[in-house]
Amino acid sequence: MSDNNHAGVTRRDFLGLGLKSAAAGVALAPGVMLFSVAEAKPAEEAASSKVRWGMLIDTSKCATGCDACVTACQTENGWGSNEVKSNELQKAQWIRKVELRNTDTGATSSLPMMCQHCEKPPCVDVCPTGASMKRADGIVLVDRHICIGCRYCMMACPYKARSFVHETLENQSVNAPRGKGCVESCTFCVHKLDKGDGTTSCADACNAEGNRAIIVGDLKDPNSEIAQTVAKYATTQIRADLGLNTGMRYQGI
Repeated sequence: MSDNNHAGVTRRDFLGLGLKSAAAGVALAPGVMLFSVAEAKPAEEAASSKVRWGMLIDTSKCATGCDACVTACQTENGWGSNEVKSNELQKAQWIRKVELRNTDTGATSSLPMMCQHCEKPPCVDVCPTGASMKRADGIVLVDRHICIGCRYCMMACPYKARSFVHETLENQSVNAPRGKGCVESCTFCVHKLDKGDGTTSCADACNAEGNRAIIVGDLKDPNSEIAQTVAKYATTQIRADLGLNTGMRYQGI
């Protein structure tokens, strides 16, 4: 038996076992210790329904006038910088800050609004080609290869969270390929989640500002910060009356 297949374990298997052990955190040699790291989802591995990605936004910590989350999303995904200068209404807008006012009390709240990543997304229901889709882990996306730009999804969205690309785009971000004639919206930074980052650009920016108004995590994991917070404190879904079971939750409104 050759050294490359000793005891039924190939060299490739040995290296694979070594990598798995390193990810779990083991001593490879005296004084040499590798600790656990975030495990990325392999590109060929499908999203799992065991996970439900969600975001919790505490409006009491969301500062009026702060748009760090919007700027971070633009930078990360490459939208809204040099597009449609002649018509503000046609600009791409994956996330926007809105100010809410309680007409009874006069109390105001500032919060970011984006795709709410519904469990029962109306945009998916009305799409004639299947371009609007929901992954098993709850993230709602648009397949730009089969989007025909009919904009039915834009009309169906109760949150005005989708934009239409009117112009030819240049200098695109590799994180979010975009296309003229297609509809687009917040992707929940799916490229970061699939790499194992466990966060989004808007959450990172909010934390960097010191506001810490955004928590990202798995709503199905009882040990996650977001699940524990939702279980402990009252939270709100925007337009909960529609029964869409959104992945975005808000505190303080």
